[in-house]
Amino acid sequence: MTSLRPCGAGRGRPRDEAREQAILDAALELLVEVGYERMSMVAIAARARASKATIYRRWTGKDELVVEAIRRRGVDDIGPTDTGSLRGDMLDTAHQMIDHVSRDDAALMAGVLLAMRKSPDLAATLRSQMIEAKRCVGELIVQRAVARGELCSPAAADVFNELAPAMVFSRLLITGEALDDAFIEHMVDDVLLPLMTAVGADSHWRRVS
Repeated sequence: MTSLRPCGAGRGRPRDEAREQAILDAALELLVEVGYERMSMVAIAARARASKATIYRRWTGKDELVVEAIRRRGVDDIGPTDTGSLRGDMLDTAHQMIDHVSRDDAALMAGVLLAMRKSPDLAATLRSQMIEAKRCVGELIVQRAVARGELCSPAAADVFNELAPAMVFSRLLITGEALDDAFIEHMVDDVLLPLMTAVGADSHWRRVS
């Protein structure tokens, strides 16, 4: 697994934020245009009008550079709002998810997914650094619901974490259908809520006594 280190750490030179961002932007542009395998550090340097030495002072290789570029695009992580109900929390979180992904080009997301298949190291790093960290979103939503006395199935957090992104990305990358309020309400009311509050044995429900 790639090990991330602070950019420019221990090099004794101040960071140039504008130059650094230009390099990160160039990496994502090339990821979309030529794909991960054909993308080179030389090409990134040329696109960003930076030297290879400048790039290697900050990143040890392509994996690390791409991870940092993707992380910067997702700097405003989703923070579920406590609306007072499980349904309200999910609607708010779904809106945040869609606002977040809508800022990114679908082609970039497709390029990232393909890159993860091509590079096991990149995939492992992205999963550990970003994807797994986002699993706390569903867990927080369910914890709040349980604390209010709302009934949730034992798998409620997993249902949200697995199905909500899958439905959003299906529309974004595959069907191209609208990610609008109607879709959000359908996702929450017709899919997520019934599964997350599925009736089962009372002993299997999660509820604050």
